Amino acid sequence: MAIRSTGSTTIAFGLVSVPVKLYTATTSHDPKFNTMHAKCGSKVKQPAQHCPECDTDVKRDETCKGFEFAKGQFVTFTEEELASLRPSKFERLDIEAFVPAHTIDPIMYEKSVFVGPDKGGDRAFNLLSKALRGTERIAIGRYMSRGRVYLAALRPFQKGIIIHHLYYGDEIRNYEDVNLGEDTAFDPREEEMAAVLVQTLAVDDFNANTFSDEYRDNVAAAVKAKSEGQDIVVPPASAASAGNVDLFEALKASLEAAKQ
Repeated sequence: MAIRSTGSTTIAFGLVSVPVKLYTATTSHDPKFNTMHAKCGSKVKQPAQHCPECDTDVKRDETCKGFEFAKGQFVTFTEEELASLRPSKFERLDIEAFVPAHTIDPIMYEKSVFVGPDKGGDRAFNLLSKALRGTERIAIGRYMSRGRVYLAALRPFQKGIIIHHLYYGDEIRNYEDVNLGEDTAFDPREEEMAAVLVQTLAVDDFNANTFSDEYRDNVAAAVKAKSEGQDIVVPPASAASAGNVDLFEALKASLEAAKQ
C-alpha cells in the first residue's frame, strides 16, 4: 500500500536542488482511549466534559475510558479493568539482550532519556555503565510507564547511561511503499564530481553545537524588538530556484564554491 506524502521540501546539494516529498516513517500502535460517560457509554466532548447523548455536564468520577474499535463504535473499560491488563513483569526494566550498536538502525530511535542512579544504586549503576563500555554493546529491555510498555536501548553516555525508547518493528513503515521514481543512468563524470563534492564538505565529527535553529532565534529577536516598540521589516520573498538544471554544470559550480 502506497504511503501518502505529508509534505515536500528541497535538499540542496551544493548548487544542485533536489525536490523531495516527505513521508511519515513510523506509526504508533499505542492503544488510544477516549473519555466516555460511564452512564450511557457516549463519548464526552472536551474540554467542557459534556455528554451530548444525555445533554449534561459530566463529573470526573462519572467517566470511564473508551476504545474506538470501529468508526463511532466504542468498548468501555473501568480503571480496574485497565489495571488488570498491565503486565506486572515490566514494572522494572529487565535487560533481555546485549546487541552491537550498529545493529540498531537510527530510524528505530523514538526518544532519549538521561539515566542516573537513585539512592543506594551508585555502585551498581557505575558497574553497568562500565560493562557496557567494556563490551561495546547496547542493552535491550522493556519496562512499563504511564500505561505503555517501552522497548528500551541502554547505552553508555559520557560518564553514565542513556536510555533510548525504540519503536517496535511493526511501527516502522515499509520504505518499499515510497515511490522512488524511475531508475536513472548517470554520466560517470557526474558520479565522480558528486563524490568529490561530498569529500570536500566532509568533516570527521558531527557537532550539534555548530548548528542552530535560525527560525527560533529570529522569532526570539522579533519578540524582543516588538516588546521594545520596534517595527519588523518583512523582506520581499525570494524566487524559488528551478529544479530542472544541468546537473553536471550545477555540480561543477558547487564544487568550485565548496573549494573557496
